[in-house]
Amino acid sequence: MSVETAPTESDVAAVARCEQMYVRLRDELAKTIVGQDEVIEQTLTAMFAGGHALLEGVPGLAKTLLINSLAKALHLSFKRIQFTPDLMPSDVTGTEVIQENLETRAREYKFLAGPLFANMILADEVNRTPPKTQAAMLEAMQERQVSAGGKVYKLPAPFFVLATQNPLEQEGTYPLPEAQLDRFLLYVRMGYPTPAEEWEIARRVTTGRLGDIEQVLTADDILEFQKLVLRVPVSDQVLGYAWALVRASRPNTPEAPDFVNRWMSWGAGPRGVLTLISCAKARAVLYGRMHASIADVQAVVKPALRHRLAANFAAQAAGKGSEELLDMLLKAVPADKKYEKPTA
Repeated sequence: MSVETAPTESDVAAVARCEQMYVRLRDELAKTIVGQDEVIEQTLTAMFAGGHALLEGVPGLAKTLLINSLAKALHLSFKRIQFTPDLMPSDVTGTEVIQENLETRAREYKFLAGPLFANMILADEVNRTPPKTQAAMLEAMQERQVSAGGKVYKLPAPFFVLATQNPLEQEGTYPLPEAQLDRFLLYVRMGYPTPAEEWEIARRVTTGRLGDIEQVLTADDILEFQKLVLRVPVSDQVLGYAWALVRASRPNTPEAPDFVNRWMSWGAGPRGVLTLISCAKARAVLYGRMHASIADVQAVVKPALRHRLAANFAAQAAGKGSEELLDMLLKAVPADKKYEKPTA
């Protein structure tokens, strides 16, 4: 049984086109980015699902270059905001200034839009700015609008925030609270390149062999693909598996395994289920399928849930972080079990 309507022929054709665009996007990004296929997939998954992504990695892994290259390939308006301890909310969202009307000579307020008014925002080192500025940006992420002087200013569509943070240096930083982390659809972690990839990076960069990124998609294409993702069918079995994973992540509940009760402070909320389903659907579309599968859910579990659960002190003492706990959760929740809608 499906929780969605059956796909139309036009939807099937649109999915095939999306797969072709995804292949072209990867080819274009490969001109400047070596490897990081999983990171690219997860970032595009978040964008096609209509959400934002937080990228974490040590310095020098090309987080900024990846986002910049992606903006060029998608032909979107792009702004970079370098977050610093002295950055004010108005520096991000914009502010009202008094100007004189040249015709009437009357003074009036005029809103000057900040860098947040673009299709794609690179929030560089988002954990280096105080909570007040973080909150201003995160409010705009959720509401897709900015309020100033009693007026509401809509942000352009599509609108994505791709934020980065450095996991190494913690002095002088303001870690995002859990409730604000939850606003990011996916929490993507970038690892070191493989030996072959690092060799190729050294060869390309030191010889200047970086190609020019060509446009693949437009803003209208992305908006259409986002609507297409909403129409992708999801079976009760796939929905039930995602539902069971999230339910099992909550300590002191009937569904929680022993290790969850022992090692977790809290688990994922309802937004965790929504993220798993929407991202599984977006991933299916990227690979040319008009239905989400168990494998799609499993592929997005870690970026979808790693920031929505917390290990307690006992887990940290035992060397169990969110990654290990999610691995255990995937083993504990059977994918082949028959899931049905609960009666209460």
